[in-house]
Amino acid sequence: MSEVRPVPLNLRNSRILPIRFEYYEPTSLDEALELLDKLGEEAKVLAGGTDLIVKMKMRALEPKHLINLKRIPNLNYIVSDSESIRIGALTTWSDLEKSDIVKNELPALYDAVKAMGSLQIRNMATLGGNICNASPAADSAPPLLVYDAKVKVVSKQGVRVIPLTEFFLGPGVTALRSNEVLTEVVIDKHNVSVGSAFVKISRVATDLAIASAAVMIKLKDGILEDVKIALGSVAPTPVRAKSLEAALVGRPAKLEEVKQYLNLLEKDIKPIDDVRGTAWYRREVSKVLVYDAFLKALNRLGGCSL
Repeated sequence: MSEVRPVPLNLRNSRILPIRFEYYEPTSLDEALELLDKLGEEAKVLAGGTDLIVKMKMRALEPKHLINLKRIPNLNYIVSDSESIRIGALTTWSDLEKSDIVKNELPALYDAVKAMGSLQIRNMATLGGNICNASPAADSAPPLLVYDAKVKVVSKQGVRVIPLTEFFLGPGVTALRSNEVLTEVVIDKHNVSVGSAFVKISRVATDLAIASAAVMIKLKDGILEDVKIALGSVAPTPVRAKSLEAALVGRPAKLEEVKQYLNLLEKDIKPIDDVRGTAWYRREVSKVLVYDAFLKALNRLGGCSL
């Protein structure tokens, strides 16, 4: 019987390498769109690469062509004017973290930035990439959903503006066509002057969320005039809790009111069992996260009522 020897570490690692692919570095958006139009579904777009490269190493994705957008100018910006806040798709999470616009005008997104990954990941990962990866656990998705964000996508055929509520179609699946690039996230200003917050729970601080929640509220004379609630890691896509939102609009801005209706979350979420948590745990912890996010958002409006 022949002797079984352990595989050396370097040889073992060499077996999780991407297949061969053609690599492109366009220096303009037009050049990138030309490539996508020509190469079609055999091409993948690379931004930060923190998700895509891992999938390629594990052979979960095997694109024949890789188009790196990093050399394209004018896709990394955060701009606020009288009507909207616009964020370029190549804006990194570190850029978001350093932005006074994000910190002061989009506090729920800022919460998500502070909770997202390690410093190394934040330096590389981009907002556009996090959205296009379409993970149910994407940290950017719940805050952007409660802000009613839209995404601008561009192809050689023209421009489309898609509400984020219509962008996520399934795990890893979006409304983005194979010849399109997501270039910008747009948030209307009337969705900003409100109380908002994001919270999540994960196994360790830098891990993917077991569950996450974002809340946006508008008050008028102590009454909840508008409520938006979004959750991550509890359904095939990041999801709005429409049933709970509808129940809370018009109610007093009191935490007891929120607690009374939390079971309505179960109508809008479809958690699963996986290595990070059970469906039961996700269902129950989601209620706690929404409550905590609501408390945080109320406090940002100047205090809460029990």
